[in-house]
Amino acid sequence: MNDLSTRITMDPQVCHGQPVVRGLRYPVQMLLDLLSSGMTIEEILADYEDLEREDLLAVLAYAARLSRVKRMEPIGT
Repeated sequence: MNDLSTRITMDPQVCHGQPVVRGLRYPVQMLLDLLSSGMTIEEILADYEDLEREDLLAVLAYAARLSRVKRMEPIGT
């Protein structure tokens, strides 16, 4: 997604530097929680009118990018 850097922003002055959507104080984590709870994109857009469909797609793309790992090491055995 080419516009990921314009949709997902981090600013120490906004939500303590957490990744948010377009500086609107909607943390990526909160939107992922809503999506994983079963809310549809349409339901979220209806509840948060200043969000756009592309914002939620950017949230998903951001999460997908963060989930990519090269290898995993076991934590303590």
